[in-house]
Amino acid sequence: MDIPKGTIKDLTFTSKELGEDVELLVFLPANFSTLYKYSVVIVQDGKDYFQLGRIGRTTDELLKNREIENIIIVGIPYKNVEDRRRKYHPDGEQHHAYIRFLAHELVPFLDSEFPTYQMGMGRALMGDSLAATVSLMAAVQYPHTFGKVLLQSPYVNKEVLEAVNEMEQPHLLSVYHVIGKKETEVQTTDGIQKDFLTPNRELSKLFSEKGFPCFYEEFDGDHTWTYWQPDLKRALKQMFS
Repeated sequence: MDIPKGTIKDLTFTSKELGEDVELLVFLPANFSTLYKYSVVIVQDGKDYFQLGRIGRTTDELLKNREIENIIIVGIPYKNVEDRRRKYHPDGEQHHAYIRFLAHELVPFLDSEFPTYQMGMGRALMGDSLAATVSLMAAVQYPHTFGKVLLQSPYVNKEVLEAVNEMEQPHLLSVYHVIGKKETEVQTTDGIQKDFLTPNRELSKLFSEKGFPCFYEEFDGDHTWTYWQPDLKRALKQMFS
């Protein structure tokens, strides 16, 4: 049976916060119409999610089977490894500017361009590894803007745990959180091996203690798209069914 395919539009957005042009990959479902309203999923590591994660194809399938509500996906690619670290890592020079770009620039732009719900529960942030980290940091800082966050194997350090712990209204943010049981020696971009599993368990415990609406699971695998790609179907269903 043929699955109707959505389209991907390339847009360029000029960010004052970042002082640069940001490339956007916008996935519109096959039946896209301005007569409907759409939830928006803003995805860091945007190109990876379309190419390695096949998020467009997964969304087409879920929409055809009516397993999820209408969504638009906005992928934000990174330029290179250094650019990614600068923006996504809690210690990155542009980390705070990138979060402000998401909340203060990108959201109003998307709301003006597309028929969105224009409220927190109609917006999600998503990412893998460091892309999940910056998604979480933005969501805990702006819970009225982003009501959902999907985390695939986030990098978690003291700053991340502190930010989650300090969030005063955890009920505003729904969390989808997965980590691999074999993510104990992850080779990071700076060439150091890190244990991702232990801090993610701490994070999960914190979500639960603070009362975040949260789905958590440890999958049997490591820090690669081999595991994140098949997990996407469940992640989208969990958050948008």
